[in-house]
Amino acid sequence: MSGKKHSSLDRVLGRLDSLDSVNLANLVQRLARERGLFEDIFNALQEGVLVISTEGEIEYANSAAQRLIGLGADELTGQTLWRLVPGLRPSLGGALDDDSALPVVAREFELTYPELRTVRLYLVPFRGAGRGVARRFAVILSDITRDKQSTEERIENERTSSVLLLAAGVAHELGNPLNSLTIHLQLIERKLKKLKLARDAESLAESIRVCQQEVSRLDGIVTNFLEAIRPQPPDLTETNLGEVLGEVLAFQQRELGDRGIVVEAETDSDLPTVMADRNQVKQVFFNIIKNAVEAMKPGGRLRIRSRADDDNVHLLIGDSGSGIKQEDLVRLFQPYHTTKPGGNGLGLMIVQRIMREHGGQIGIESKEGVGTLVTVQFPRKDRRVRMLQS
Repeated sequence: MSGKKHSSLDRVLGRLDSLDSVNLANLVQRLARERGLFEDIFNALQEGVLVISTEGEIEYANSAAQRLIGLGADELTGQTLWRLVPGLRPSLGGALDDDSALPVVAREFELTYPELRTVRLYLVPFRGAGRGVARRFAVILSDITRDKQSTEERIENERTSSVLLLAAGVAHELGNPLNSLTIHLQLIERKLKKLKLARDAESLAESIRVCQQEVSRLDGIVTNFLEAIRPQPPDLTETNLGEVLGEVLAFQQRELGDRGIVVEAETDSDLPTVMADRNQVKQVFFNIIKNAVEAMKPGGRLRIRSRADDDNVHLLIGDSGSGIKQEDLVRLFQPYHTTKPGGNGLGLMIVQRIMREHGGQIGIESKEGVGTLVTVQFPRKDRRVRMLQS
């Protein structure tokens, strides 16, 4: 016997065939009242609420969702959300290699109609009660247009400032001994040139050159660390994302090999050109791949795909890791939020900031026990031209 409790309405619906016309009319009125109550509750919410099929067909939209998307209830019902918001459609497990595992999705995107707005979306799969009921998505839409500016300002002025102060202190403490080492190495190098011990002098000179190279490398690490925390405005040049990704993978090849990670990268050789800062894009790819590698056990798979449409170039990076919990997914881009021991929670915040400054977007889909798919979207070079002309 099942322990599930049934409401009085369930019991009435179970005897639907035996109801007479009066009781049936009463039941219809009761159903209408309960539906009206729930609609009033949902319409009182400031957040947009949608119920959609896995194909994206909108089955329900509350008042806030109608305002955000700019269409009435009659116009929205039956529409496909993927058409109304291009680039939103999740992979439905395709890149995660498990068609039965629908991902949870958290991302931000822009709506241009009926006005330019920034919207945060949280999309969760669910299955209704009853056998044979198809899976659906519940979609929560929040208008963060105003909050975005104040939040970014608060992050810059309050949270990130503390990190910048720390970084400045670290750079100062490291810079002094590095300068001292540079000066003393130069002095030793000059004295060696005056010595006539040719054999020993040559060996010592080589050691000094190695030390000077290492000092220079450490100085570069400090500089890159500061740039990572406080990215400069992007120096946009024509960039092939596939080439940049290849350079990052080559740099991380040893780490990937040591961890036994199998890389399956399929990127189109003729990807459209984008306008991007090559070094900042490298940083984006490096952080995403590093997160993916750390989420996987030895023998994991890192899958990379590319695609392009009329407006954007997309790179999809999927891992076979442990996935991300729902409660963590919506907080991924918050500074100092991290699930890693010893992590600082700044990696994805920096990535998101770089993507915004490039006019792009980052989206994350994840399923616990299946893996995570990160999609980065850059506007095509010719799209930027069209936008400037318009």
